[in-house]
Amino acid sequence: MRRGDLTNAEWVRLEPHLPVSGRRGGRWNDHRKVINGILFRVRTGIPWRDLPERFGRWKTVYERHRRWSADGTWDRILSAVQADADLAGRIDWSMVSVDSSPAVPISARLGPARRSHASQKRSTPRHHRSDEGLGRSRGGLTSKIHLAGEGGCRPLAFLVTPGQWGDAPQMIEVLERVRVPRPQGGRSRTRPDHLGGDKAYSSRRNHRYLRRRQIKHTIPEPKDQRANRNRRGSKGGRPTGFDSEIYKRRNEVERTINRLKNSRAVATRYDKRAYVFHGTVTIAAIRLWLSF
Repeated sequence: MRRGDLTNAEWVRLEPHLPVSGRRGGRWNDHRKVINGILFRVRTGIPWRDLPERFGRWKTVYERHRRWSADGTWDRILSAVQADADLAGRIDWSMVSVDSSPAVPISARLGPARRSHASQKRSTPRHHRSDEGLGRSRGGLTSKIHLAGEGGCRPLAFLVTPGQWGDAPQMIEVLERVRVPRPQGGRSRTRPDHLGGDKAYSSRRNHRYLRRRQIKHTIPEPKDQRANRNRRGSKGGRPTGFDSEIYKRRNEVERTINRLKNSRAVATRYDKRAYVFHGTVTIAAIRLWLSF
């Protein structure tokens, strides 16, 4: 075991959730070595072809990451390790916060996706996007990771979008992706006790959604929204509640993002396809959950 490889304790938590056989029924070879290779690339951001020989053929490592990103295997593994943590009482549901962070692509490698004849025969990847999660601004191509993190600074759910997409419209979709199974039976846990977010998430649509789901929340009201509400008088509705002490915990999601972006392949997007980048972020999240 070398620096960055899965520890024995992490492997014990991860191994039960790995698929035994591939799509054609054959057994996968040496999961641990291949996953260590994927983790090495995610942590360092090096090109796949430059992987050290100790991980085996680079194409084997890349293809497994691509396939598991396409068919949702990484998502299922993330849900499984979250369920283990929840069963052990290691998820802090008392405060879940939402935030976003840019992931700047390497522009020379990215651009409009051109599907080859061979790729057209494959089924549509689980997180395929026609826009490939890329947007243009004055700085060039950009992507954005929208994330919901629990109080222990680990991600519960996330969404990859083009960089110019606003935060408020994505909040509901991110929260809808929070779904932690309960292995002992019962419905998956989907609702936090409290939600925190900055003023970018303040909107009527979001407040209605949170009230309907009976989720307490602390989201500051921007000055323009406050002025508009006061201008309308009684028709403007009641002011939103705000607790400055609870709001201090919003730094937990910022620390969660920082921990994710310690992986260079998350901080900088090297993957051209959106579903592969989604898999890259997912395995970085899995590594954070394995350390509980």
